[in-house]
Amino acid sequence: MLSLAGLVLLFAYQPLSAQSTPSTDLASTALPNAPVPTGGSDALDLSTAVLLQQQPPAQNPAPGAGPSLGDLGLTPAETDGNAKQQALLDRRTHMLKLHQRWGLITVIPVAAACISSIGAPPEHGNYGNTASRDIHVGLGAAAVAMYAITASYAIRAPKVSNAPARGGIKWHKYLIYVHAPGMVLTPILGAMAFNQINSGQKVHGIASAHGAVAAVTAASYGAAIVAVSWPIHIKF
Repeated sequence: MLSLAGLVLLFAYQPLSAQSTPSTDLASTALPNAPVPTGGSDALDLSTAVLLQQQPPAQNPAPGAGPSLGDLGLTPAETDGNAKQQALLDRRTHMLKLHQRWGLITVIPVAAACISSIGAPPEHGNYGNTASRDIHVGLGAAAVAMYAITASYAIRAPKVSNAPARGGIKWHKYLIYVHAPGMVLTPILGAMAFNQINSGQKVHGIASAHGAVAAVTAASYGAAIVAVSWPIHIKF
């Protein structure tokens, strides 16, 4: 009877001990903060996995990547300032290129207006022939309009330095005080002379200075272009 009771207790104890043993599936789903079991190779593997989960991924620099601006000792304020300065310089360069391009194109109507002025005065008192004068007036108006566009690009170009101009740029700026007033006076005096001729009068008074002012204006404008283009290299 005693041995039979012992066998019954032995079989009853084995299921309970099997249920109390944790499975490896449950251990593999352990949270990072779960206690790490001790003892055995399986316990070491589980401990290593938990530690790897807790460590952040290493951020290694990309191979071949150069130093960042922070590595070079540049603060964000300095880099932003340099970017703004570079944008300002790029805008000034773009505006001055347009100023130069329009300035060269304006030479065409200025030269054409000077050439057409030969036929603008009436010949031998023939005040009725107005075709040549109309052409001269149209070319003069085109020259003034294109000159205004050219000047607007230089005026609106942002400043990046207060350093004084030197060399050809200095002469280019000095000549502005000659051809800019001339571009204003020439059409005014021309309109006065045009009205006097159309009314059958001979050009007189201050209107008679129209030709001289126009010649000085055209010459100073051409000199301003040469001042920033010399020496001129012609490529074939």
